[in-house]
Amino acid sequence: MTTKPLKTGATYDDLREVPDHFVAEMFDGDLYASPRPALPHANAAGSLFAEIHKSFHRKGPSGWVILFEPELHFGDDVLVPDLAGWRRTRLPKLPAEAYLTLAPDWICEVLSTSTEALDRGKKLRIYAREGVAHAWLLDPLGRSLEVMSLESGQWTQVDRYEGKAKVCAAPFDAIEFELGALWI
Repeated sequence: MTTKPLKTGATYDDLREVPDHFVAEMFDGDLYASPRPALPHANAAGSLFAEIHKSFHRKGPSGWVILFEPELHFGDDVLVPDLAGWRRTRLPKLPAEAYLTLAPDWICEVLSTSTEALDRGKKLRIYAREGVAHAWLLDPLGRSLEVMSLESGQWTQVDRYEGKAKVCAAPFDAIEFELGALWI
């Protein structure tokens, strides 16, 4: 993905024509496409997914639904966060469609040089607009995790972890994990 759109004035039909080996997203009518993530990105996302999933996924009514790269539709905007989670009280059952219109309670974007500007810019703005309460920005090359919460419609950085730090962060602060376990 680049900060330059593939097409302006795009529709969902345009997005569906993007080849499957790309991740396609639309913000404000602009279509963006990025190749599948590099291996450090994929490893960090998969490792974080495993950490959170094993402790929180479907743990009764107070549990979570944790998904890897779900397609989210918010009006004309189509976003694909690397990870997203919904409290089971809000999403007790997955719909049959290939996308969700219900904003998640938490998202995690895994940063790369080609996606960071959009992840920090347009995507965070849309997540805030939709009321996503928690956002994590994971940087596998910089070996860091930024934890943010939505307060009065604005993102506030709550914490930042680096290297091999022990992470205990909302909304998953019932557990602690080692950030270094996400890097190879």
